[in-house]
Amino acid sequence: MTIAKTQFPIDLGNYKYLALNPANPTLTAEQRDILKANIQLCRDTIVFFTATGAARGVGGHTGGPYDTVPEVMILDAFFRGASEQFVPIFFDEAGHRVATQYLMATLHGHLPAEQLLRYREAHSHLPGHPELGLTPGVKFSSGRLGHVWPYVNGVAIANPGKVVFCLGSDGSQQEGNDAEAARLAIAQHLNVKLIIDDNDVTIAGHPSKYLPGFTVAKTLEGHGLKVLQGDGEDLDDLYSRLCQAVNTPGAIAVINKRPMCPGIEGLEGSTHGHDVISVDLAIKYLESRGHTAAVEYLKNIQKPEQTYTFIGSSDKWGANRNVFGEAVVKVLSRMSETERKEKVLVIDSDLEGSCGLKKIHDTYPEIFIPSGIMERGNFSAAAGFGMVKGKQAIFATFSAFLEMCISEITMARLNKSNVLCHFSHAGIDDMADNTCHFGLNNMFADNGLDDGYDTKLYFPADINQMTACVEAVFSEPGLRFIFSTRSKVPNILDTNGNEFFGSGYKFVPGKDEVIREGTQGYIVSFGDALYRSLDAVERLKQEGLDVGLINKPTLNVVDEDAIAKIGKAPFVLVVEAFNRKTGLGSRFGSWLLERGLTPKYAHLGTHKEGCGGLWEQYPYQGIDPVGIINKVKELIA
Repeated sequence: MTIAKTQFPIDLGNYKYLALNPANPTLTAEQRDILKANIQLCRDTIVFFTATGAARGVGGHTGGPYDTVPEVMILDAFFRGASEQFVPIFFDEAGHRVATQYLMATLHGHLPAEQLLRYREAHSHLPGHPELGLTPGVKFSSGRLGHVWPYVNGVAIANPGKVVFCLGSDGSQQEGNDAEAARLAIAQHLNVKLIIDDNDVTIAGHPSKYLPGFTVAKTLEGHGLKVLQGDGEDLDDLYSRLCQAVNTPGAIAVINKRPMCPGIEGLEGSTHGHDVISVDLAIKYLESRGHTAAVEYLKNIQKPEQTYTFIGSSDKWGANRNVFGEAVVKVLSRMSETERKEKVLVIDSDLEGSCGLKKIHDTYPEIFIPSGIMERGNFSAAAGFGMVKGKQAIFATFSAFLEMCISEITMARLNKSNVLCHFSHAGIDDMADNTCHFGLNNMFADNGLDDGYDTKLYFPADINQMTACVEAVFSEPGLRFIFSTRSKVPNILDTNGNEFFGSGYKFVPGKDEVIREGTQGYIVSFGDALYRSLDAVERLKQEGLDVGLINKPTLNVVDEDAIAKIGKAPFVLVVEAFNRKTGLGSRFGSWLLERGLTPKYAHLGTHKEGCGGLWEQYPYQGIDPVGIINKVKELIA
């Protein structure tokens, strides 16, 4: 299907550019009818083009942008009807609601409607979170919850006399950043208006169940905000409350209660509505709305496939992020129930299904705390539990959020805590959410001093090594960080075609591993970059270039025997998906020089903002097998 020649199958020309003045708090019948028509048109459009992401396998989020259409339509009309009163930006704390930004950019003439058909596709400039400067019409970057309201406070200070809106959610309000933002907004009398979609749904469950006692309204009232709460689907009430917020000086919270995905059969009120709508449900919805052309388009999308065949690894692929949980359960199964309850605590931050913790939750719920979107507080609670010798805390979240926990990690280290941390979604592979969700700066976790409490960073290469790693380090004292990718990885093979980390393999912390010998130089790699490096090595050998490969699964410990071996080679090339500025390669050259080892040295890593899509991120950064082979040939030349 050639998108460039395909007409967008929903007529956005039916959108009416309404102008509303908040000085008039009551809608006329005509204004109400126009708003209702615009809301329905935009909701239908969001269901359709986010479902194209589901059809192509790049995912996306439907529920959030779908839910918040009514308030966005009113804001759009405010910006047109009383432009001098506002900073005309739809700032949104929930970056995954990016479909809103793309749709509004289209309605405002910055994007052709046909580009929406490439939602989250690689090189489409429509990543899974908004990025300023990448997508025409997008006016801010977002994606990590709790980061936009504090930012909007500064925007308000820079624009005295104008109203600044911040679209929020009951999920983002769980972050500590928003509590700090609330205090500043009240203290400085900032004209910030929060519009909060309070649907009692986050990724892993319902806040009313896993955080009983927490309410958005009471929390914000406690900070001093005036709260205007009502039914987000009652258009007249919503409009009246938004007008009141605009006409009342200072920080106001407009809280809109509604179920997730109102009116979408099969999703309404469900946690599944947080993510992208399935193609089947989208077709059912669009058929009920009479969008025949949109349905036909969805039915004819073909999911792109990765066609490259990697050599040196097997055709068996597994998800290390899930295997982490399975391996932990295996260890826990050898404990008595009494011992588990006394010695182990698992704390989730609303990502149990993504980080492998769900397996633990399902098997041993008595040691599991399903908590909210509060990474810093949850990590510290885990560290506090693990302060006593013999106790073991387990914590997990996305690698991108490791940066949010650096100070808490330092305090855990100073308190001699025992925490086994799993940071999934490391690197860039399969990350259509793009730059803000890249897990690039994981080495920051090792931020203690040389004589500080022990900290180890591990990045297993496949499911066999993940299992062996968990078994080996589970009961070790100190802070242990195990990383995994969002993507599946293949099992690494030895030169005889057997699984390298298979039967009989034991993981030894701090030990590097020779995957392939070589006389002309060595590639040093780890994690999901290892199988790509192995492919490059095998292909180079086929060309007569005898290059070796070293796996470095313990990232922050120098294996003296291995580095002595590597350092005598003609060249050393470090290949990783971490940030070139802060990753393994930024250290490895210094380690060589400190030991008087001076091979030719080079380092490939993530060095530019993402391109969207899935596996396409690797070749875009030049760290796929082709990029690795080219760099090796440059070093040998």
